[in-house]
Amino acid sequence: MSSRPVCPACKSEYTYEDRELFVCPECAHEWPQVTAAETDEDEAVIQDSNGNVLSDGDTVTVIKDLKVKGSSSVVKVGTKVKNIRLVDGDHDIDCKIDGIGAMKLKSAFVKKV
Repeated sequence: MSSRPVCPACKSEYTYEDRELFVCPECAHEWPQVTAAETDEDEAVIQDSNGNVLSDGDTVTVIKDLKVKGSSSVVKVGTKVKNIRLVDGDHDIDCKIDGIGAMKLKSAFVKKV
């Protein structure tokens, strides 16, 4: 008996492991392997560019000029962003920048003050 799960999409028994994923060769569906340690995690830890852990309400500084999508404005290096809010997704910081408005930032482009 195999220890690999059946495919959740097509119920195929012929799944295999590929690094951190399970893969179904019949329908090409891929899904992550979930371990017991990962299911106990309450939330992911978000870190700034220097490795400092960020939390809601922190103040951060932008470390690189960032173009604002759909606009000709730029968020300059050294811009202070107060009262950040952490969210899930590709851009993990929701914030409001003076002169620009509401934005989403990646934590890789900020450092904690």
